[in-house]
Amino acid sequence: MAKKSGSGGFGKIFLGFILGVAAVAVGLVLYLRFGALPVSVADAPLPYEKQIVRLPMNARIDREVRTPPFGISEDVFESGAHVYRAECASCHGVPGHDVLYGRYMYPRAPQLWKAHGKSGVVGVSDDTAGETYWKVTNGIRLTGMPAFEKTLSDTQRWQLSVMLAHSNQLPPEVMQALSAPLAERYAGWNTAE
Repeated sequence: MAKKSGSGGFGKIFLGFILGVAAVAVGLVLYLRFGALPVSVADAPLPYEKQIVRLPMNARIDREVRTPPFGISEDVFESGAHVYRAECASCHGVPGHDVLYGRYMYPRAPQLWKAHGKSGVVGVSDDTAGETYWKVTNGIRLTGMPAFEKTLSDTQRWQLSVMLAHSNQLPPEVMQALSAPLAERYAGWNTAE
C-alpha cells in the first residue's frame, strides 16, 4: 500500500513560518530592550538611515511645494536676514563664523554660509525658496530642525526662505548685517573660527 503524502505538509510550513516570525519579534524586542539601538548623537547612524528618511521627505516636499507670494527685493532680503539672525544663526552660523553648537547635533546642522559640493553652492541656495519654506514651516523629523509654523508668520517664513535661496548673491548691506557678531548669549561658547 502506498503511503499518503502531503498530509501535514502545509501545517508544518505554517508552523515554521509562525515560529520564525516569533523568533524575529523576540530578537527585536531584546535588541531594543537592552539599548543596542543607536540613540545617542555620537552613535554611528543605522545603515541607509539618511536614504530612508530623505526619500519620503523629498517626495512630500515635491508634492506640497509652493511658490513665494512676492518677488525678491532688498527689503525682503533684509527682513529675511533679521529673522535668520533671531531664529536660525544659533545653529546654522553666520557668514564667516561657524557655530560649534550645530556640529554636535545629529545630523549636524548645516552651516548655511559655507560653500559646499563640487559647484561651490552656498548653503541652500541650490534649493528653491519653496523647498526651504516647506522645511522652515514643517521642520524635519529626527533632526534638530524645528517647525516654525506656529512661531513665525507666513510672511516671515517666506522672507527667510527667499533670502536663503539667494544667499550666494545677497547685497553687501545684507551680508554685513548677517555677518555681525552673534548676540552676547552666543558669544564664546559656540563660535568656531
